[in-house]
Amino acid sequence: MTPTRRDALRLLGLGAVAVAAVPGCSLLAGTPQPQLLASAAPLPKPYAVPLPVPEVAKPVRSAGGADFYELTERAAEVEVLPSLRTGIWGYGGTFPGPTIEARAGRRTVVKLVNQLGEPTVLHLHGGHTPPESDGFPTDLVAPGASREYAFPLEQRAATLWYHDHRMDYTGPQVWRGLAGMFLVRDAEEEALPLPAGERDLPLLICDRSFAADGTMLYPGLGDRPGVREAYMGGVLGDVILVNGAPWPELRVARARYRLRLCNASNARTYELATGGPMVRIGTDGGLLARPRTVRQLRLAPGERADVVIDFSAYQVGRQVELRNLAGEGAQGRVMRFAVDRDGSDDSAVPARLSTIEALDPGKATVTREFEFSDGGMGWLINGKPFDPKRMEARPRLGDVEVWRLTSDVAHPVHLHLDHFQVLTVNGERPQGPPEWKDTVELREAQTVEIVTRFTDYRGRYVLHCHNLEHEDMAMMAAFEVV
Repeated sequence: MTPTRRDALRLLGLGAVAVAAVPGCSLLAGTPQPQLLASAAPLPKPYAVPLPVPEVAKPVRSAGGADFYELTERAAEVEVLPSLRTGIWGYGGTFPGPTIEARAGRRTVVKLVNQLGEPTVLHLHGGHTPPESDGFPTDLVAPGASREYAFPLEQRAATLWYHDHRMDYTGPQVWRGLAGMFLVRDAEEEALPLPAGERDLPLLICDRSFAADGTMLYPGLGDRPGVREAYMGGVLGDVILVNGAPWPELRVARARYRLRLCNASNARTYELATGGPMVRIGTDGGLLARPRTVRQLRLAPGERADVVIDFSAYQVGRQVELRNLAGEGAQGRVMRFAVDRDGSDDSAVPARLSTIEALDPGKATVTREFEFSDGGMGWLINGKPFDPKRMEARPRLGDVEVWRLTSDVAHPVHLHLDHFQVLTVNGERPQGPPEWKDTVELREAQTVEIVTRFTDYRGRYVLHCHNLEHEDMAMMAAFEVV
């Protein structure tokens, strides 16, 4: 990695920081560790603010079997912490951006208008997307310019999200607010009696830290001792936000609710639990084959999960906390549900949700190795920093391939273009039927084998770590489908 590249990883005016090592973090000696930024702003008590629900975007027009949307990126001031104004970069000037609801197989076109002072890139995370619309990190939209992204959505119903994907700057630009939810619906899912309407809730979970005046804190990469290392290891905030609100509360009826959980944090992994059962019905790539009752749920950055919680199991007046078992103190809280009324409920979770094709690794044309490691001055894949002109692999269209991913420390790995299935984790096969994923967590000194099939589109895409600071410090590899 050259000084020129590192110099490009600059602060973007997000404020000064205080950094501290994360308690209990066990990483390899000498490897940069995630750092917790200490807020100076007065923080609200948990569950003192109501949960906001982002507005659903409306198409500006529909024609020719397609829906057309417009997202304008602009700076704005919003109230994240009570009585303080926080500057953000937001789609439509909001944080998170509006939720886009689309149908599988119906073309969705998003015009991105950049009214910011820096270039941006839009990526539909989990989208099965042509290369020209996938958000390759050097396909920049300059300040004052616009670009149309076309999403054919030839894929299953799923909980996706969209966010900035600019090379070297994804971390600070997502931190500032460039993220939103994108829900794909289809007839198979709509035929199921799952909770719907106001009981189908997107929950974008992230962490941030704030200066005394409400400004978001984020570390720079100048010559100040320790700050660059903190940035390289990953940035953790000390305030947990859900849909842009700190530790919010939602009043619910005694009924089932579908929660679409998205970990949109830069580097924080969550172990989510309510103290009661949760029924997991979906993952990154859509519905599971059948529901699974769990007591806790781990989500690394970029991962999603759909769960159903039946609040009829609680009496009116009960309060149910969604906690983060991987966090301490305030970072151990996420949000609270207050059961405040009875409610009629005709929803159900059927024993069978979907049919999922199991990819056969025996049909793989090749097994590829991808090693994720610390390079000292940055993060490496197969011993090399990201070069957008170098293709690390050239899979053939239609081929099944096995990719073996090996880590030094924890890396949530995201594959663009096609979803995959996890074959083994340290040589052990996962229990239960296969499920579709687009992001998988590699834990410390772990090997995960995935199998995927490259379909529909030729062109260049990327594989990268979704710890955004790792990604910005070169932990990305380009590949080309030929």
